[in-house]
Amino acid sequence: MRHMQKKFLRTAAILTGTALMALSSPASASSHREAPFLTNSPKVDGTDFYMFRSYEANRAGFVTMIANYQPFQDPQGGPNFYQFDENALYEIHIDNNGDGKDDMTFQFRFKSTSKKTALNIGGKQVLIPLMNSGTISGINPASLNVRETFTIDMVKGDRRGGTRTRLASTGGANEFDKPVDNIGDKTFGSAGAYETYANQHIYNVSFGSCGAGRVFVGQRKEPFYIAVGKIFDLFNLNPLGPEVNGNPNNLEGKNVSSIVVEAPIACLTNGTEPVIGAYTTASVRQGRLINGAPATGLNNASKEGGAWAQVSRLGMPLVNEVVIGLDDKDKFNASKPTDDAKNFADYVTNPVLPALIESLFPTAKAPTNFPRTDLVAAFLTGIAGLNQPAGVKGAEMLRLNTSIAPTAQGAQSPLGVAGGDNAGFPNGRRPADDVVDLSVRVAMGALCQLTGAADTFKVGCKPSDAPAGGLPFNDGVRKTAADFKPAFPYLNTPLPGNQ
Repeated sequence: MRHMQKKFLRTAAILTGTALMALSSPASASSHREAPFLTNSPKVDGTDFYMFRSYEANRAGFVTMIANYQPFQDPQGGPNFYQFDENALYEIHIDNNGDGKDDMTFQFRFKSTSKKTALNIGGKQVLIPLMNSGTISGINPASLNVRETFTIDMVKGDRRGGTRTRLASTGGANEFDKPVDNIGDKTFGSAGAYETYANQHIYNVSFGSCGAGRVFVGQRKEPFYIAVGKIFDLFNLNPLGPEVNGNPNNLEGKNVSSIVVEAPIACLTNGTEPVIGAYTTASVRQGRLINGAPATGLNNASKEGGAWAQVSRLGMPLVNEVVIGLDDKDKFNASKPTDDAKNFADYVTNPVLPALIESLFPTAKAPTNFPRTDLVAAFLTGIAGLNQPAGVKGAEMLRLNTSIAPTAQGAQSPLGVAGGDNAGFPNGRRPADDVVDLSVRVAMGALCQLTGAADTFKVGCKPSDAPAGGLPFNDGVRKTAADFKPAFPYLNTPLPGNQ
């Protein structure tokens, strides 16, 4: 019994630690205002990326990817609310052979069209100042004054030079309507009516000969949970207190803009290799001219052109905020995974976060093994025996072993693999996975607690290198899968603007 307990704890440490390693690697982050440039461009600020085997009933043969943008949305966001940037390119990238390069990319472009709704005021037709002129139901009703639509291109090979296919619904349409944000209960007729309206914008989409899946693009309630205020106030909390201790989830009252794609596993994988890597980006045009006298209409305040320039990147959670140095945050967001070892290696091999934690909590000693080979191994390759592709070349991205069956909603552990649930983080990421707690633990050396000949994951360090590696660091905030929807698009109804 004692031997079994020791083996369980060692296995949990492997997968807790490795999951959390992301925090001390140059990975993409749960990027809520994490880089200087993006504070000026919130529409292209990627906030979180999720990827998991679909756990909705009868959908286990699919992978769901969720790319969230535009952080800290107050529900009362009128009169313009939170549209996507029609001058930007939003992308989800797939690497299905472990070489760190894009093999498939889903590209989303948006367009907003004014209906020029006007009222007769004293004999003159005058444009109204609001998004809607009455209650809203159905797709693109007459009462919706701005129609927002999007297209999806699937690119195989290089994101700019590969083979491009414009995706269409199973009914043949290749332009899709996005639901307007949750303006309020009066606009949609009653409390709770918004979700009925939004669900009409779930589209069945053909991905070619490999099959069909689903796409939803629209506003959702912010799923990420973190005591962000206390953490960025020099960890103004007890990091070894109860895992649920009343600390506020500062994102609880916010919404977010989501791109959700569910695709058949066969459309994403390559041959017999079940592991895929993925990350999301946003790009803008290199040239922008401000129009000092814009014409009447939408999107006339500037003229944009030139090549695409990537300004946001997101794969693993919580790295750009707390790992990448301030002066390199914009550089990281503009980079590709294949350049990580060249550009950001020091942030992985000699991470700052553990030293900062020790300076604030002197009894929590930072690991002393430099270079941090434990973090390099987990960050670059995925975990051997879990989600490491054959012949992998080091590159940061969220990795998912599609051969591991999804865990039913009621049986999921927020600690993912560390909680005995191999279908969770760091094998992909689901909405309820507690990546904050897991990431801090690995940064403090949880992987170094592994030792002995039976270890399946060699990380190049020993327990004495990480005195605090076995401690249950946490921010006191926790959710479970039951806090989210059990079916596509999984994220909850956005908070209404009238609340």
